[in-house]
Amino acid sequence: MIRVLIVDDDPLVSESLGIIVGNEDDMEVISSVNSGQDAVKKALSESPDVIVMDIRMDGMTGIEAAEQILKMKSDANILFLTTFLDDEYINNALKIGARGYILKQECSSLPASIRAVATGQSVFGGKIVEKLPDILNRKERFDPSQFGLTDKEVEMIKLVGDGLSNKEIAEKLFLSEGTVRNTVSTVLSKLDLRDRTQLACFYYQRMI
Repeated sequence: MIRVLIVDDDPLVSESLGIIVGNEDDMEVISSVNSGQDAVKKALSESPDVIVMDIRMDGMTGIEAAEQILKMKSDANILFLTTFLDDEYINNALKIGARGYILKQECSSLPASIRAVATGQSVFGGKIVEKLPDILNRKERFDPSQFGLTDKEVEMIKLVGDGLSNKEIAEKLFLSEGTVRNTVSTVLSKLDLRDRTQLACFYYQRMI
């Protein structure tokens, strides 16, 4: 059974979503909340399999709530469900490590999206997919000093982005695997990223 937390600041919307999810034989709504603050509390106390969350909410936004949740529970599966086809929202959702982003207009695909996200897949609605190439190819000027990165750490990011394993990086830079592993962990901390996959995405988005 897939345990789902629903987060939307409109009680009518969250109730409707609860009905859609509750009608599925393999899903149950463990809670429905109407604020980002309550989403963080429930995510940590209830450990849902999937969190279906709106983005624009009064007070704490969905992005802010998701970021807090993922910092404390890195394996949380967050699926954004929103009316906003906004490049900045989509980009921020990708950066923080959300598993999916679909529009409320496509809510008929919600159950299938929840199933996919629950198994670790990434899900994006049709209109979102159309925007991804432009968003992913948009480069921001990269300044290593902004993140306190050393030259060696920048070089290591590039090698991770090129798909090299810790062992391969160690051989290339004449370092021990332990040193490489520790350095990658330091880099992830400095960039506030969750794993090597996000680090590789950072490399392609910001550094080339």
